[in-house]
Amino acid sequence: MRGRFAPSPTGRLHLGNARSALLGWLQARAAGGEFLLRVEDLDRARCRPEHVDGLYRDLTWLGLDWDGPVLFQSERADAYEAALASLRAAGRVYPCSCTRQEVARAASAPHGPLDEGPLYPGTCRPPGGSARPGAPAALRFRPRPGVTAFVDGVHGQAGHDVREAVGDFVVRRNDGVASYQLAVVVDDAHQGITHVLRGDDLLTSTPRQLQLYGALGLQPPAFAHVPLLHGEDGRRLAKRDGATTLAGLREAGVPAERVVGLLSRWSGLTDGRPCRAAELVPGFSLQRLQRSPAVVSAGELEYTLRP
Repeated sequence: MRGRFAPSPTGRLHLGNARSALLGWLQARAAGGEFLLRVEDLDRARCRPEHVDGLYRDLTWLGLDWDGPVLFQSERADAYEAALASLRAAGRVYPCSCTRQEVARAASAPHGPLDEGPLYPGTCRPPGGSARPGAPAALRFRPRPGVTAFVDGVHGQAGHDVREAVGDFVVRRNDGVASYQLAVVVDDAHQGITHVLRGDDLLTSTPRQLQLYGALGLQPPAFAHVPLLHGEDGRRLAKRDGATTLAGLREAGVPAERVVGLLSRWSGLTDGRPCRAAELVPGFSLQRLQRSPAVVSAGELEYTLRP
């Protein structure tokens, strides 16, 4: 088994990220496998070197190690271009000069998954359409029709018809940068990733990625999507919640064992008593994970994580 953790260095690591890292690490270590670290820094405007350094400190503080060198997506442009060339040769991509606003205004554009935006109406799709000459153009991928199904390690049977749910989706932005959907497929295949554990906000991305694996002739990994941590407002815990960053907790003098214990309780693995990450390895399995989102209350955080 070979798993990975692939954060974007756009801010400090928060408890939601840390939980995904912990569970991915436990899955790999419990199977006697490898755990790799990849930095998804394609968004150069938002990614910062200091956040990469902070990521290393946070993971080490939690007791999570990784195998081999860290892979940076910003150094992988040639690999993404090679994949795009393969897709061009197979007739699976075409240039599109539509802006987001134009797609949203299209009369035939119902809303697709939240991460993708409105369903693309096919304005630039050949042979009936084409990109505007001289306009910045993205590249869109033509998905195969029919349901792209898979068995998720947490949710069980999953999938949808990508063409109907998403339409032709972007694999290279109009600024020449590879999209997340393409880059994650190319990089997971390059690193030999066999198992991907991540938050279930990415569950709807998986059929798109499976279509890309098929079009590129690559072997997909097994997927497991874990329920997210939610705040008391019902929204998922995210980088906007500055008080829940690992750096903030560490700087406040909170012991790492107490954080690990809380993350494991939110996952359904323990009763929340302080523990080291290594202590959770022997009894870990996907079947033990909680199947519903955990609610993170301010009171619980204040009581459990006080110095």
